[in-house]
Amino acid sequence: MSSRAIRILGLDPGLQHTGWGLIETDGYRLRFIAEGVVSTSARDALGDRLLILHQGLAETFANFQPDEAAVENTYIARNPDSALKLGQARGVVMLAPRLAGLPVAEYGAMEVKRAVVGNGHAAKEQVQAMVRHLLPGAAFRRADAADALAIAICHAHHRQTRANLAKGYATA
Repeated sequence: MSSRAIRILGLDPGLQHTGWGLIETDGYRLRFIAEGVVSTSARDALGDRLLILHQGLAETFANFQPDEAAVENTYIARNPDSALKLGQARGVVMLAPRLAGLPVAEYGAMEVKRAVVGNGHAAKEQVQAMVRHLLPGAAFRRADAADALAIAICHAHHRQTRANLAKGYATA
């Protein structure tokens, strides 16, 4: 077990809505701390929207003092313009925690689902139900926040596995 609890901030990037979810982990124990969404308006210029994302995340870091961050590695193929804008928002979401001095891990959607539900092809509703089960008190208002909490849970599981391997423990 770790000597102190670690705060992990999960981030689900999006230009319109970037979800965030904060958990605390002490060994295998997980505790819900907070969740939310940083939202922007399509009426604003792209540069202003990216600034709003950065400022919202910086405020979250200042308010909750996370130790580590984890970001979903998103793939979108709807259209090139949407993919480019999401990539720019994701760049802000990756950079903001680094500017705050936090290490950042990345996980694909299937990896997150596998870590939370045990099935990389789980439905969104299954992931949300499992997040509620693993984090009593989590009552997310948007799916983006639920996804961010799932990303944080995934990171908590992976960091615990890495810690066990470093200690020479076999994992089941």
